[in-house]
Amino acid sequence: MSSRLASLYQTLILKPAPWVLVILLALIAWLGSHIPQMKLDASSEALVLEGDKSLEYFREISKRYQTEDYLVVTFQPEGDLFAPAQLETLEKLRDRLATLPNVSKVTSILDVPLLQSPPVSLTDVTSGNIPTIEGGGANIDMAREEFSNSPIYRSLLTSPDGSTTALQVNLKRDTHYFDLLNKRDALREAAKQEDFDRHQELAAAEKAFDDYTVEVHERQEVLVAEARAILDDFRDDAKLFLGGVPMIAVDMIDFVKSDLKNFGAGILGFIVALLVVIFRSLRWVLIPLLNCLLTVVLMLGLLAFLDWRLTVISANFVALLLIISLAINIHLVVRYREISATQPQWNQFERVAETVRVMARPCIYTALTTLVAFASLVVSGIRPVIDFGWMMTIGVVVALLLSFLVLPCVLMLLKPRQEKGGAEGDSSFTHYFAIVTERAGGVVVLVSVLLLGTSAWGISQLKVENRFIDYFHEDTEIYQGMETIDAELGGTIGLDVILDRPKVEPQLASDPAEDEFSDAFAEPDVAAAPAEDDFSSAFDEPAADFGDDFADDFSDDFGDDFGDDFGGSSSSTAQSQWFTVAGMQRVQEVHDYLDSLPETGKVLSLATFYELMQMVMGNVDDLQLALAQRSLPESINQILLDPYLAPEVDQARISLRVKETSKELQRNEFLKEVRAHLINELGFQEEQVHLTGMLVLYNNMLQSLFTSQILTLSAVFVAILAMFMVLFRSLRLALIALAPNLLAAGMVLGGMGLVGIPLDMMTITIAAITVGIGVDHAIHYVHRFKAEFPDSGNYLDTMYRCHASIGRAMYYTSVIIIFGFSILALSNFTPSIYFGLLTAGAMLAALLGSMMLLPKLILIIKPLGPETQ
Repeated sequence: MSSRLASLYQTLILKPAPWVLVILLALIAWLGSHIPQMKLDASSEALVLEGDKSLEYFREISKRYQTEDYLVVTFQPEGDLFAPAQLETLEKLRDRLATLPNVSKVTSILDVPLLQSPPVSLTDVTSGNIPTIEGGGANIDMAREEFSNSPIYRSLLTSPDGSTTALQVNLKRDTHYFDLLNKRDALREAAKQEDFDRHQELAAAEKAFDDYTVEVHERQEVLVAEARAILDDFRDDAKLFLGGVPMIAVDMIDFVKSDLKNFGAGILGFIVALLVVIFRSLRWVLIPLLNCLLTVVLMLGLLAFLDWRLTVISANFVALLLIISLAINIHLVVRYREISATQPQWNQFERVAETVRVMARPCIYTALTTLVAFASLVVSGIRPVIDFGWMMTIGVVVALLLSFLVLPCVLMLLKPRQEKGGAEGDSSFTHYFAIVTERAGGVVVLVSVLLLGTSAWGISQLKVENRFIDYFHEDTEIYQGMETIDAELGGTIGLDVILDRPKVEPQLASDPAEDEFSDAFAEPDVAAAPAEDDFSSAFDEPAADFGDDFADDFSDDFGDDFGDDFGGSSSSTAQSQWFTVAGMQRVQEVHDYLDSLPETGKVLSLATFYELMQMVMGNVDDLQLALAQRSLPESINQILLDPYLAPEVDQARISLRVKETSKELQRNEFLKEVRAHLINELGFQEEQVHLTGMLVLYNNMLQSLFTSQILTLSAVFVAILAMFMVLFRSLRLALIALAPNLLAAGMVLGGMGLVGIPLDMMTITIAAITVGIGVDHAIHYVHRFKAEFPDSGNYLDTMYRCHASIGRAMYYTSVIIIFGFSILALSNFTPSIYFGLLTAGAMLAALLGSMMLLPKLILIIKPLGPETQ
C-alpha cells in the first residue's frame, strides 16, 4: 500500500474506528433483517444449457402436446395385487389421494378401460361400454393377463410380473403459472432484438414469475407432506413410494436447507475448535469468527434484498465464503502477532497500521486472482453455475473489504499486549515441511512431475455421463422410488421422437391406391383443437419426459413419465398421412426399433393405437381406421391419439422412457445411434426426424461441461499468470508460483477421471475453487519470500523464515478448510459429498505444493538473483 493510501486509510478508518464499526454494524443489521425472505430455487432450468437451440424446439413441442403435472405412487402389496383385499386397499388409497389439494383425477388399474377382459367389439368401444375393474364386467384373471401384456398398460400401470402398480395423481393445471411463464419467455425472446426497449417490463415479468414460483413450491410442500401422511396410513399393507416433480423438487430443497443448517453449523464449529487449538487465545477466536459471521450475514442479506435465489449449487457459497473470509483474517492475525512480537514497544495504532500496510498488497492480489477463478464459471452456460460464479465474485470482494474494516477497527478498541510471532521457529509444524524441501527436494520435484503426468492422463479419462439417481443415498425415497419406476414401470427419463411430414413425399405404402383410399375417407371437416400455449412442468420449463404416456404428464424435470394418456385435452385427427395404415406401419417400424433397444423401457405411439385396433377388429384398412376414429369416444381419443398425433401440422410423436438408472447408459451415443438408424436404416429424411425431451436437453448440458471446464481453466491460468507477472515483476517467479496451483487443479480433475467421478453441475466448480483458494497460498508465500530475501541474501535461510511465519498462516487456513469441508461427507446429497471431499483434497494438494514444490523450485531456479551470503 502506498504511503498516500496508507495515510488516507488511517484517517478514514483507523482513527474513527468506533464510528466505522457502528455504521458498518447498522448496515449489516439492516441487510440481515432481509434474510428471513431468502428463497431457494429448484427450477428445471437448472438442468438445461442456456442458449441451447434444442430448448426452443422442446418448448414448441411441449406447447403442442399440452400436459398436466402429477405425482406417482407405486403400490406393491405382499400378496396378490388382484386379490379382493388388495384391490379394496388400493381403492381406499386412491380415494384418499383424490382428496389432496388441487388434484383433478387419480388414475389406477381400477378405472382404466379394459379391451381384453373379456374382449370387446368395436360397437362396445364406440358406445363406451368398456369394462373396468371398479365398474364391473371385468374378469379379474383376464384383467391380470391384459395388464401384463397390453401395449398400453404393460410396464406403465403394472410391472411385467404383475406385483407392482402405479397410481397417477393428476394435478389441476395452474393457468396463472403458465400465463406468467409465457409472458416472461415472450419478453425474453423479444429482448434479443436490438431495438428492444421494454427492459422494465421484462424485469417485472421475471420478478412476477419468480415470486409465483415460490408460491407454487410452497403449495407443493403442503401437497407432498399430505401425500406422505396418507401413504403412511397404508404402509402396513404394501410397499409404497412417492415420485414425481413436486416430490423431487421439495426433497432437493429440503436437502439443501438441511446441508445449509447442519453443515454450516458444523463447519463453524470446526473453525472455532481449530482457532482455539491454533491461537489458544479467546481474542483470536472471537475476532476472526465475528468477521466471518458478519461477512456471511451481509452477503445473505444482500442476496435476499436483491431477491437473488440460492440453488442446489450456489447454496454452497456460504461455506466457501466462511473459508475465504477466515483465510484473509488468519493472514492478518498472524502478521499482526509477528509485528507485535518483534516490535513490542509500538502502540496499538502503529501495530495495526503496519499490519494493514504490509498485508494490503498480497491480500488484494489474492482476492483478484480468486475473483478470476470464480468469474470463469460465468461462461459455463448453466444458470445455477453462473449464479454461483457471480455470488462468489461479489462475496470475495465483501470478504476482503470487511476483513480490512472489522478486524483492524476491533483491534483499535483493544489494548496492545505481548504476542508470540514468527520466532517460534523449530517448534512450528511447518518447520518440518522446510526440512523435507531441503533434504528431499529432488524427490518432491520427481513426485510432482509424476503426479502431473498421471493427472493429465486422468483428465483424458474424465466423463460427463452420470446417473441422476446417484445424487441421493440408497435409503432416500427419491432413490428407491426412481429405482422402482425404472425397473418395474418402464423407465424414468423420457425422450420424444418427432416425425414430420416429409418435404418430398415418400411412398409409404407398396400400393398407391391405399393412399388414395386413405385421403378419400379422411375427415377434413374435423379441425384439430390447437394446443394451448403452455408447458407441462408445474414449476418451470417443463420436461416432456418421464413419458407422456397418460396425457396428464409426469413432466418431471428429468422426464414426463407416465404422460399424456389420461385426462389430457382432446384434438380430433384431421387429415394426416400418419393416420393411415401405411403411416401407422411406418410409425410402427420406429416404435419396434426403439422398443428393441436395451436402454429403453416403455414406448408409446400411434402404433399402440394401431395394435389395439387390430386386436379389436382384426386386420384394418384406412376406411375402417377413419370410421373407427370418428366413432371413438373422447376418452379413448385422449388416451390413444391426442398425445401422439398433431394433425394440424401432420406430425407424429413417439414417446419413450429411458432407463436412467442403467450404468451402461451413454446418453450422447444413444441419441446419435437412434437418429442415425432412423435416417440410414429406416429411410427417413434428415429434416423429418427430431429428437427432443429432457434427455436431449440434459445431454446437451452435460456435453458442454468438459469443453467449458478445460477452456475456462486455461483462460484462468493465463489471466493469473499475467497477474503474477504484474505482482512479482518476473516471468520466472510467476511461472514458479503457478506450478503448485496447476498441479492441484490437475490432481483434482485427474483424480476424478481416475476414480470415475463424472463432471456435473457441482463438480465443475471444484477446479475453479481449487485455483481460487489455492492460488492465495502462492501469492502470500512468494510475496513474503521477496520481502525476506534481501535481509539475508540466502535462499535456504529465507525459506525457513517464510515457513515459520507466512507458512503457518497457510497451514492454519488449509487445515480449517480440509476439516471443515470434510464434514460434508455426512450429507444425504451426493453432490455435496463430492463437493466437500474434493475441495478438501484439492486444498491438501495446494498446501503441499505451496509448502514444498514452490520453495524447492525457488531454491533451484533462484529467480531473485544470486545469493549474497
